[in-house]
Amino acid sequence: MASGEDDDPIIQEIDVYLAKSLADKLYLFQYPVRPSSMTYDDITHLSAKIKPKQQKVELEIAINTLSPNYCRSKGEQIALNVDGTTSEDSNTYSVKMMDKQTFTSIQSTTNTSRYAAAIFRKGELHITPLQGILQMRPSFSYLDKADCKHREREAANEGGDSSQDEAEEDVKAVTVRFSRPESEQARQRRIQSYDFLQKKQAEESWVHLHYHGLNDGRSDHERQYLYCQAMGGSENTELVKTPKEYLAMLMPPVAEEKIVRPVGPSNMLSMAQLRTLPLGDQIKTLMKNVKVMPFANLMGLLTPGTDSTAVLRCIQQVALLVQGNWVVKSDVLYPKNSCSPHSGVPAEVLCRGRDFVMWRFTQDRSVMRKEIAAIIKLPPEDVKDFLEHMAVPRINRGWEFLLPSDGAFIKKHPDVAQRQHMLWMGIQSKLEKVFNFSKDDLVSKKDLETETVHVSGEQRLKAAHERARHNQPSLEKDLSARRQGGAGGSGGTGVRVKEEPVSEDEPMDSCSSVHPNGLGNGYPSSSATCPASNPRNGHGGTPTPSPSPELRDFVWNTFRKQHVLTLSEVKRLFNLHLASLPPGHSLFHSISDRLLQDTILMSQCKQILVPFPAQSTAAADEQKVFVVWETGETFDKHRQVLYEIFMKNYRVRRNVIQTRLTQELGDQTTKADMDRLLKECCVSLGGMWYLKGTQQS
Repeated sequence: MASGEDDDPIIQEIDVYLAKSLADKLYLFQYPVRPSSMTYDDITHLSAKIKPKQQKVELEIAINTLSPNYCRSKGEQIALNVDGTTSEDSNTYSVKMMDKQTFTSIQSTTNTSRYAAAIFRKGELHITPLQGILQMRPSFSYLDKADCKHREREAANEGGDSSQDEAEEDVKAVTVRFSRPESEQARQRRIQSYDFLQKKQAEESWVHLHYHGLNDGRSDHERQYLYCQAMGGSENTELVKTPKEYLAMLMPPVAEEKIVRPVGPSNMLSMAQLRTLPLGDQIKTLMKNVKVMPFANLMGLLTPGTDSTAVLRCIQQVALLVQGNWVVKSDVLYPKNSCSPHSGVPAEVLCRGRDFVMWRFTQDRSVMRKEIAAIIKLPPEDVKDFLEHMAVPRINRGWEFLLPSDGAFIKKHPDVAQRQHMLWMGIQSKLEKVFNFSKDDLVSKKDLETETVHVSGEQRLKAAHERARHNQPSLEKDLSARRQGGAGGSGGTGVRVKEEPVSEDEPMDSCSSVHPNGLGNGYPSSSATCPASNPRNGHGGTPTPSPSPELRDFVWNTFRKQHVLTLSEVKRLFNLHLASLPPGHSLFHSISDRLLQDTILMSQCKQILVPFPAQSTAAADEQKVFVVWETGETFDKHRQVLYEIFMKNYRVRRNVIQTRLTQELGDQTTKADMDRLLKECCVSLGGMWYLKGTQQS
């Protein structure tokens, strides 16, 4: 040991001083995108500002536009994109050229307690603790500003009719709602949300600074504060330590460093953190967040190489199989001793209600919310929560299960499917006892429908011959009885026609050449008739019932107010009208879609075939568009020209309508006529005009 010390003698001793004058103001700037040989010391700094609490700095540095490496045309183009052609004080570039760039800081580290700046002078080392270490990187916020300008120009070009949009907007009722008191848990989630953090950061105002160059007199003055101002030993007790204490400070005991995780919502977990959990907890966390998931997707979210058998064993503990997909169990979402956030209903009651909803989806693809609510008798908010977990609303079909049936999983794992089926049988028996219902009461309509049997013409003719041969004796007997007993009376009094009721759900026409609503190409067709609808063709049949005067009045008044309506909207308005009638009113009963459409066509209206796009999600009733064709006004010609335009186009621009009206009606079309026509029959969306009720949200 002694020989080792002799071989390594002390050459020099240096006194170390701790300077504190700039301890809370000293920052180290790093420029990672620029080599150290190319500093910004000699480049003009235009402005500087800082947010001290966030340790965020912005510097504006001039660009040498006279340099041979500077592309003048590119700089002018960038300035034009950002500021446009106008000259305003708020412009980013005042000389119509990109003559500056902005640097924005990010923190290199949040813990600077082990970093200091040191300066060596006359055998003394003076060190000053760093307040922050910041990396300065170029900011491209001017590109965002250019994008905003581009979008504004596009909106101005496409929205040439925007001046009409505001004037033609209908007055809408405003619903005033009072927010509920915020719970502590909701407040914590809000405080940890990204939007809240961004808002808090934006609240701190910028402190504008004055930049002094490297060789400036003020810079030399400030650099003096890097030296310790008090050289007495009493002021620097931090470094007066025993050798053992000093070594402990230089090499502290190994301790697990606390990882500073990014701040995020408390109910979210990154995939990296998720994969550190046991397999069962991983699956439980995923199912609680996703609610419904196919098995293949679940395997894709887990660590590659995870055993599928182990996953199947774990998933059955936290989820149930519905139509080949896994739905999280109710008791996982609603643990014991918890309650509904909406109504305060206990978790046990919520679990029973949600289990009933899940069981219904094992029977049908779609369910009706009213039917569910009538059985489980829970508040509407809770019922809606159950359905939103596993279904989506469909027009005229209730709530449809969220995912398509996964038949491939059922075929691949029949043992799991059988086990889940037996489990559902047990759940069904419990639910029947709790809610006092029978499965037979909930038989799907599709199970009650009889299958269509296709019979050939030859078989039909043979059956008719057999019936005629079987009925011939009774027919001859009836005929002879009529001849004997009907000599003194009218020959028609003894004839009785058997009337069989026709279901409202059955189609009224049986001709394939006629549109289902009795129209040919969207218009009434007198020649497009079939034997079932023409009582004069010798085959009898059931004629379409004539509409009542009250129904005709309703349709007449509705179309004189609206002018353009889809069948879906007419049915909605009709249901509202029925709801407004006094109790016991029976004038409108057994109104079928066919009768309603016939009544519309009798009211000087026509159906027009609007060419909806192939990807349209509109239902069949929403694609049946009816318009007022004749009212006796001279303005009918304007409407008819508009309707003809929309028979060829799903949406058009205003100038197209204006041009067509001028071609058909001459110069007599005024701006007031144009505004009236569009207000009565159309709506505007994104600079395009649609017939009312046909635009897609």
